[in-house]
Amino acid sequence: MRTSQTVLGAALIIAFGAGSIAQAEEFVLAHGANPGNPRYDAAALFADLVAQCGDGEMSVNVAASATMGDDAEMLLSAQSGVIQMTANSQGAMSQIVPEVGMLGLPFLFDSLPAAWRMLDGEVGDLIDARAQDAGMKVVGFWDNGIRHVTHTDKHLPDPAALQGMKIRTPPSEVTLAMFEALGANPAPLAWSELPSALQSGAFEGQENPLTNIYSAKLHEITPYITLTGHKYEATPVIAGLGWWNGLDDASRTCIEEAVAQAGWYQRGRSHMDNQSLRAQMESEGAKFLDVDQSAFAEATASVYDQYAEEYGELIDLLRN
Repeated sequence: MRTSQTVLGAALIIAFGAGSIAQAEEFVLAHGANPGNPRYDAAALFADLVAQCGDGEMSVNVAASATMGDDAEMLLSAQSGVIQMTANSQGAMSQIVPEVGMLGLPFLFDSLPAAWRMLDGEVGDLIDARAQDAGMKVVGFWDNGIRHVTHTDKHLPDPAALQGMKIRTPPSEVTLAMFEALGANPAPLAWSELPSALQSGAFEGQENPLTNIYSAKLHEITPYITLTGHKYEATPVIAGLGWWNGLDDASRTCIEEAVAQAGWYQRGRSHMDNQSLRAQMESEGAKFLDVDQSAFAEATASVYDQYAEEYGELIDLLRN
């Protein structure tokens, strides 16, 4: 794995090699998605929108496919001002801003639009305030879907089937707690390392929305897809707070509007993929199983109790 120092050095070359960005003529938006993923296309659209609303005075250098490191490294780079923005992950951000991890409590949202309404309101404002305390600005929330479990050689019809399963998760305490409650053996791993870890047998399976599974071709490695729908994840679009506060009002407005407009494109893609990808993946050999989600919800209900004392007010806001 590349070290944080290596990543920071590479980012410095990109960010400063063509001259100072103090006036924000060019800035970096980094993310970990590959071509074909809605996040990849939304980042390209964001760059086009910024060029338009900035009247050509701003341009975006999109660093895709984890070229700036994994999500945790990109957040560190944004905090420290080495890169300016990142379309990141809920799991990595929850290590710095624990409140964002509460979005991934089990079976919290029954649809993507329900999650979006919450993120675009009071909950999103609360998370942004906590992020600013940590040196980051949440410019908006893109989508990372409702997630399902895949396995190399079997379906998982009930919670008992997950007993002892070696499953990769994002670096999210809530997700780890959820699969521990199900009796699995979860462990976090960087997204970019997941395909090789599955192929080597280090993990029996993983969990992701259909969009991510398909764009990374994980259904070719873990073709048994159980539609657990166990949690939701967002894609927080983060700016380094020091850089953000140094922008003029017109530049901030341009970037905020571009994030929102590209976000609605990305959310729409995510929603449509969630509806249509099953047939495509089945034609390519994937095997799907619908399950009784209430059994999984009952088995993971204790996860709420683990966080109720510290984050009870936020959990009540999310649930009600």
